[in-house]
Amino acid sequence: MKKFIIFFVFSFITITTKAQLYEVGIMAGGNNYIGDIGKENYINPNNLMAGVIYKYNMNPRVALRGTFTYAKIKANDKDASNYGRYSRGIGFSNSIKELAVGIEFNFFEYDLSNFRKTQTPYILLEIAAFNYRVVTDEPSYKQYEYGNNTSFAIPFGLGYKTKLAYNLAIAAEIRARYTFVDDIDYNNDKFESLKFGNPDSNDWYMLSGISLVYTFGRPPCYAPPY
Repeated sequence: MKKFIIFFVFSFITITTKAQLYEVGIMAGGNNYIGDIGKENYINPNNLMAGVIYKYNMNPRVALRGTFTYAKIKANDKDASNYGRYSRGIGFSNSIKELAVGIEFNFFEYDLSNFRKTQTPYILLEIAAFNYRVVTDEPSYKQYEYGNNTSFAIPFGLGYKTKLAYNLAIAAEIRARYTFVDDIDYNNDKFESLKFGNPDSNDWYMLSGISLVYTFGRPPCYAPPY
């Protein structure tokens, strides 16, 4: 792990370029939640997500990126293979609005103007803030009032990108989000009807999809002018 960190920092500092390349695009795909309700598969997209993406390519190996993602989250115990969950029969739906910023680190040099460097796998290291709906009151049994809460997640992910045509590129990626909350599914120990699951296990959600991005800015130039 220590060697990987040293390699990452060295690459970040030493691989420089005079180019100022930017990418903007859209992404779409599926998402799934992992928590106290429904299936326990980590990658099992069951609802849609969409978003926008912006990148600043610092060099052929490192890009700073920001994304805004909207995802509808849902799960139902009737889809679970766990008999205890299946017989319980709880279901929920929620929505997540997420803003994430971080670093995209390419395994190989990536440069759309060089046909030898137009594809690479990459890893993502990010931090994210997300907004979602929570239960605030229960005026009568199982009749709830809702509000909104904002929390943070530790995101990481893997992807693969390649040139599509001209300045267009396409990428497929999977992003995992470990959250610091346990109430995306409305779990709430203040109300008897919402006490379920493991209170010591926080919720996760996964985002899986395709992005289409347009690259613009000065083309990279690594050789000195003659």
